[in-house]
Amino acid sequence: MATLHFPIAILLTLLHQAVSSSGTPVFVEKGQDVRLDVQGYMTVKNNLKRLNRFQWRFNTSDNVVTYTHEIETQVTPKYQGRAEFIDGNFSLLLKNLKEGDSGCYTAAVRAEKNQDVAKYQISVQERVEPPVLTVDSVSYINATCNMTVTCRGQKTSVVTSSCNNSTCSHVGGESRGAETSPVPLLSVYVAGGSIICNHSNQVSWASDTKEIETICLSKSGPEWEDHYTVIVMILVIIITILVGLGAAALICWLKRSKRGKEDIINTDYATVGIQAGGEEQTSPGRTTPTIYSMVGLPQPQPVNHQPLPEDLPMTSMPESLYAMVGKTTSKQ
Repeated sequence: MATLHFPIAILLTLLHQAVSSSGTPVFVEKGQDVRLDVQGYMTVKNNLKRLNRFQWRFNTSDNVVTYTHEIETQVTPKYQGRAEFIDGNFSLLLKNLKEGDSGCYTAAVRAEKNQDVAKYQISVQERVEPPVLTVDSVSYINATCNMTVTCRGQKTSVVTSSCNNSTCSHVGGESRGAETSPVPLLSVYVAGGSIICNHSNQVSWASDTKEIETICLSKSGPEWEDHYTVIVMILVIIITILVGLGAAALICWLKRSKRGKEDIINTDYATVGIQAGGEEQTSPGRTTPTIYSMVGLPQPQPVNHQPLPEDLPMTSMPESLYAMVGKTTSKQ
């Protein structure tokens, strides 16, 4: 009997040495399936007749599946529809995993004493949500665009980084965790001319990206804001000067037009040219006197050549007429 148990003990010892004490880490996305295999299962299968039974356990206490040679496999009612045993290779298929299914799953052979032949540490994780990348500030030093950005992820602290055209450096917030950490990780880096905020865990990842060229052109820092203010002020001054010059030119043109019209009217008056003493001064180029040129000149009187009536009393005639009669008589 001792000779029978000796090779079995050697077999179980070799299988046990191949199993990690903490178990092989396995990360599964929530709602997905996972298959747990047994390394060296052929050895276990060939010697199973000598063994008592084979079991998969959860957290060393819950029996998931119990397999006995030439006896029907038994799945614990708690795992009915959620676990499937593959007797060809002793694998365990877990379906539609939930966060509560995270833990240690162990395959053990029961003989004189239990020996673990496979162990897995399963972590069920949710798919990460897309992160949010924001640009806090932009500055230029020696013509180099420098940006301070913030990356925010689901259920994690904020990560702040300082970036340029080629690299990013961590300046604040939560530091990166280990690759095996169940906590989602945040990282900020430069690739392909863009700043990338990556949010990931062991089963999924998502990112937010911003182009560096777009950031440097559209996101103004204090220095560019000052330049922009100066440019705006210069443009306002130039426009004001141009408007003032245009208004002044328009006023001058209107005044000149008004003076031109007055000069034309004054030229018409100047052609009349009345001298003191009532003599008419004719302007060059004009041969016909205007109405204005006749104002103030003695009007010609009609001459009446009819003889004076003889029976008119001399005493009733004005003295001027006596003088004229006398002059006429003397001439005759």
